[in-house]
Amino acid sequence: MAESDSDFHADRTRTSSDDAALWRRFRGVVGDDAKVSTLQKLKLTGHGPDAFSMHISNLLPPDDRRGEALMAGIWRIGQQRMVMTGGEAPWSLEMPSRHFADRVHRFGWLPDLFARGEEGAALARRLTDDWIERFGKFNGFAWRIEPTASRVWNWMRCGPALFEMGSAEERSQRIDALSRQLRYLAEVIETAHDPKSRWMAAVSLVAHSLCLRKGAGLSEALARLEGEVTAQILPDGGHVTRSPAHTLSSLLHLQTIEEALIRAQRPVPDWITKWTPRMGAMLGFFRAGDGALDTFNDGDESRAEVVEAALSRFETPPRRFLFAPKSGFQKIERGTLRFVLDCGEAPPRPFAEHARAGALGFEFSDGPARIVTSCGYSSEVNVDWQAAVRRTSAHSTLILAGRDSSAFVLNEETRMRAVTGPEGIAAKRLEEASEIWLDAQHAGYKASHGLLHRRRIFVSGAGDRLTGEDSLVRPVAQPPTDDKKGVPFEIRFHLHPTITAHMGRDAIRLVSETGAVWRFKTSHEGARLERTAYLARGVVETPEQIVLSGFADPNGDGSQPPNCIRWAFIRETAAPARPDSA
Repeated sequence: MAESDSDFHADRTRTSSDDAALWRRFRGVVGDDAKVSTLQKLKLTGHGPDAFSMHISNLLPPDDRRGEALMAGIWRIGQQRMVMTGGEAPWSLEMPSRHFADRVHRFGWLPDLFARGEEGAALARRLTDDWIERFGKFNGFAWRIEPTASRVWNWMRCGPALFEMGSAEERSQRIDALSRQLRYLAEVIETAHDPKSRWMAAVSLVAHSLCLRKGAGLSEALARLEGEVTAQILPDGGHVTRSPAHTLSSLLHLQTIEEALIRAQRPVPDWITKWTPRMGAMLGFFRAGDGALDTFNDGDESRAEVVEAALSRFETPPRRFLFAPKSGFQKIERGTLRFVLDCGEAPPRPFAEHARAGALGFEFSDGPARIVTSCGYSSEVNVDWQAAVRRTSAHSTLILAGRDSSAFVLNEETRMRAVTGPEGIAAKRLEEASEIWLDAQHAGYKASHGLLHRRRIFVSGAGDRLTGEDSLVRPVAQPPTDDKKGVPFEIRFHLHPTITAHMGRDAIRLVSETGAVWRFKTSHEGARLERTAYLARGVVETPEQIVLSGFADPNGDGSQPPNCIRWAFIRETAAPARPDSA
């Protein structure tokens, strides 16, 4: 994504009205405050059970860096932060933005505090009790469905350390507050239009039945969760959003439920044992050489230890494959070289309302060295940045006339823009001896400019050369245009923040922090380096990107310049393999 492409500046100072406008624009209906009737408020009253019959396990390794920062009073969400003294809660002051407040109210940070020893546990309990006093009855912003479902799940992940410590009154108030929120979720889940809200609520209600209701309502809760799994998990195990990070989080939820069912001595439904191995295999597909995940779609560099925590629960390693037809990805692995191509269309609504227009974008790495990527994504970064990286220019692919390869269509009901297409996206794979070719194309620019984007990829048998060819082709069936004016195009290769690029006379030298060194070469005139943005590590970083630009012949057949652009990445020094890669 070029600096000129984005009119979003997530780290600038904003007024409250600016922040409210951005929140409404980029969160749609799901960002609106929750409302409850008098009757619903009455249903929320009353006491919860006296105690848990069991606790779910916390399968996620703690984020030690976040826990340490919280112990020092530093609350950081993306580019924004608050420094609190004396163990004060961030909600005791005006928070920097609605996005900041949204992330805080989800309590994803709570288990990280408990992992900091007794001092951290005492602070975690004190903050939870303060939240209950301020927001425990109801609050329109904090009690929206998705944050509420995330919050109760994160509370339950803390188990006995939260709910069985402190005075009898404190323990009772925590269980009452948890039960009140779970009753609210059961009341409103049918009204949820957002898939994330439905999924998190369904998972939380299964845990509610197992942990607090001694199995009452378990069949209904499992049936609801099965419905969400059927709707949101593709036959190859990928998430319907085509996001590696969503596959990971969904798998961990199901593994937690499965483990709880076994400990409760209740049968594990066949659909759980059917889907989790598929999801594990897809997670392995998206696992990069550094152990973390690819950043496609709503994907971030999920911590490698979290990926390992999910995969390590399988008795045998998940099956390996190189083509995910339902999810729409092709992968090539040769030696330490790893290449993944996005060759799938946008998911259906409502899942397309966070989808990307990144057709034929790719990620390329050498062992633990990430080299070419996209601008990535992070739920921690402000919502305007999250929206900006949905654009085609945020991906390592070709952009024609500054347009997106997929259309963004406003859904009046949700106030969100959904991605559609692109039409005609497909990929073919050819393997001969130890060499591999991919031939992919899409017709996202056919309607506007009468041109197809075709991308051919070749990887040498030794994995030391990645060669590409991007072409713009006017189909034979498309009549020639009388407008002979050249159509501007750009091909972008977004470099990972760990890469330092050096412009040379005949090549761009790419040096990774891991020790890998590659050269980028092209026959195209005018290759240049520009600043870009990278979100996938939780903040907005500004690495570089390689940009090739020119003007395409609107009647060209793609066989020669300017409609045919060839480029290559050639290894100079290999990155060391990961210690556990053998």
